[in-house]
Amino acid sequence: METVTIPKEEYERLKKLEQLDFDLIRQFASSLEDLKQGRFKRLA
Repeated sequence: METVTIPKEEYERLKKLEQLDFDLIRQFASSLEDLKQGRFKRLA
């Protein structure tokens, strides 16, 4: 494995983005499951 040194601020920013990505994926998967189960409302 290769090691890279980055500033702490950059590391923290990337960790936040990673967490956001996982949250969005979980939310999308949950919404898709709701759609498959017929649990949705048509808006507008």
